[in-house]
Amino acid sequence: MSEVVHNGYKSGSNLERVLVAGHFAVTGELGPPKNHDANVIRRKAELLKGCVDAVNITDNQTAIVRMSSIAAGVILIQEGMDPVIQMTCRDRNRLGMQSDLLGAAALGIKNVLCLTGDHQSFGNHPTAKNVHDLDSIQLVRMVKDMRDDDRFQCGEEIPGGGPRFFIGAAANPFGDPFEFRPYRLAKKVAAGADFIQTQLIYDIPRFREFMKRVVDMGLHEKVFILAGVGPLKSVGMAKYMRDQVPGMIVADEYIERMEAAVKHIDKTDKKARAEAWQQEGIRICIEQIQQIREIEGVAGIHMMAIEWEEAIRPIVEGAGLLPRPAIQ
Repeated sequence: MSEVVHNGYKSGSNLERVLVAGHFAVTGELGPPKNHDANVIRRKAELLKGCVDAVNITDNQTAIVRMSSIAAGVILIQEGMDPVIQMTCRDRNRLGMQSDLLGAAALGIKNVLCLTGDHQSFGNHPTAKNVHDLDSIQLVRMVKDMRDDDRFQCGEEIPGGGPRFFIGAAANPFGDPFEFRPYRLAKKVAAGADFIQTQLIYDIPRFREFMKRVVDMGLHEKVFILAGVGPLKSVGMAKYMRDQVPGMIVADEYIERMEAAVKHIDKTDKKARAEAWQQEGIRICIEQIQQIREIEGVAGIHMMAIEWEEAIRPIVEGAGLLPRPAIQ
């Protein structure tokens, strides 16, 4: 891994400590509400507590206005959890980003995930202007320079030293051209990423091939890679992700299994069908985790339940990943 600071850690976050200690890490995801109700964060946090090592707070996901990821992260700290704030290039220029990073560090946040962000046309303000002053690789580099070199992006020294973050980035193993994906990951590693969280994986053989190339390049020795997993909630969700989400591959076998789960249930019994789909989705996710754990170079999983936080505990428990390690 790259340069180490302060007592052997770059940030000292719980996520960093778990990964450095060699444990198979588990992170989860929490979407802030479209209002200022802090209790929404607390209720979701309760579902994740004890199941994950850190919790991603999304940053206006799908370009829809939501509570600030930094504010939600502070609420998680109050709940005794380790937040990973997401920061998108879509919404801020480099001044706003650096200002928010300083504020987040002052409030005790130690992990940041650097993202491009969904295009504003997908959200509830389609006429808003994308910023994209920096791209996600440049953002990673800027955060690293603030931390390791104690300087702003302009080169000016940060009085008293820079914020100490464990720096994350995203990777999509399934985008085209497939052969380029490991090289794009290598760029993020070279820029200073400490950990990577991947796109949702519903094609294990293709992910296995991606990881083989990553291992052949030695990237797994320079960055912690967390494989993205999440339970399918219905046949409709599976087909939508397969047909409508760019860069997403959903293997036919999963759709067939979701269809078979309700084959003998009356179509008018919507509740029974929904429960059967959910149970099968959880089973599939547990099986995926068990397969992913056997792939060389994978350091953990990132659970994206997408407004279904109740599913995380049975999945993590079913995959044999409880209790989570306590690292001092």
